Amino acid sequence: MKAFTATFTTIALAVVSLSAQAQSSVQLTGTIDSYAGSMKLAGQERVASVGSGGLTTSWWGVKGVEDLGGGLKADFNITGFFRADTGTPGRFDADPFFSRDANVGLAGSFGRVSLGRGLAPNFLPTVLTNPFGDSFTVSPLVLHANMTTSAWGTDSLTTASNTGWSNQILYSTPSFGGLKANVHYQFGEQTSSGNKGKKNVGLNLMYSGGPLSLTAFYERAQINNPVSLAVMPTKSNWMLGGSYDFSVAKLYATYGQAKISAQDRENTTYSLGLDIPVSGTPGTFKAAAARTKSEVGNVSGTRTTVSLGYDHFLSKRTDVYAVAMYDRVSMDIPNKSGTSALLGIRHRF
Repeated sequence: MKAFTATFTTIALAVVSLSAQAQSSVQLTGTIDSYAGSMKLAGQERVASVGSGGLTTSWWGVKGVEDLGGGLKADFNITGFFRADTGTPGRFDADPFFSRDANVGLAGSFGRVSLGRGLAPNFLPTVLTNPFGDSFTVSPLVLHANMTTSAWGTDSLTTASNTGWSNQILYSTPSFGGLKANVHYQFGEQTSSGNKGKKNVGLNLMYSGGPLSLTAFYERAQINNPVSLAVMPTKSNWMLGGSYDFSVAKLYATYGQAKISAQDRENTTYSLGLDIPVSGTPGTFKAAAARTKSEVGNVSGTRTTVSLGYDHFLSKRTDVYAVAMYDRVSMDIPNKSGTSALLGIRHRF
């Protein structure tokens, strides 16, 4: 804790110094999100607690950009997650300190090229096509992609290798009529016989035009993230998603699959979502559902999750929310279903 506090203070002082020299080219930024509630996922016991990241995983960091002239810019991102309920760095104990971003890049009319840790191909398409965004707590789609329960093993998840990739080269295209693409390549950097030559590759596409948004991604992953020496079977996964804003309501839908050929396993997930703005107020009702079918040979099981919530903005940077969630698996086990309810507050800085 002392080391974390000292590091935060050092970086904050450096930002103040750099900002004074380079005006607004360097900024300290982040989001802190905490909630109180009673949580019970399928296969688990009920826990009442204060938690972090009800709607957004809490994070902080430093971002900067330098204008090099001729339309060319250099930029960097150094950001990390933390658990606001305990003040502990990282999403979990083994998470890298700057697990959200740690990269430097060049941007211009050609797009942007960066080196270092950054988003995986799956992240943006997933969070843009469900009403609960990047919530690892109450978003049915994100839970099915990334978060397991004791009744639902990790190989049943539909995201192959975390939402961030280390040792990555990332190329982002400029926008072509509302269409953008990101090409990802992660070096394995492994010399052991089990992992030598392995790598992660992926691509995503995002289109935005008026009320319509469309997304897609593909990943082929052979390396775990955070990077470890553990041998990981090759996983491939893809997803198609979209949303349409009718003004009175916004609809979301996704469909995707993940495969592990060595296990003859296939996971299929589809989701639906809805945002309904409350007329005359800065509030929105949210509803989302996801269903995943996991098949291993001739054996299969399903997981179904439904969330209902309300998000109310007190200002441009601060909102409060309430969410109720139902989670169920088809396996004949104790605690095969569970309900959760929480109240939270989120602030961006």
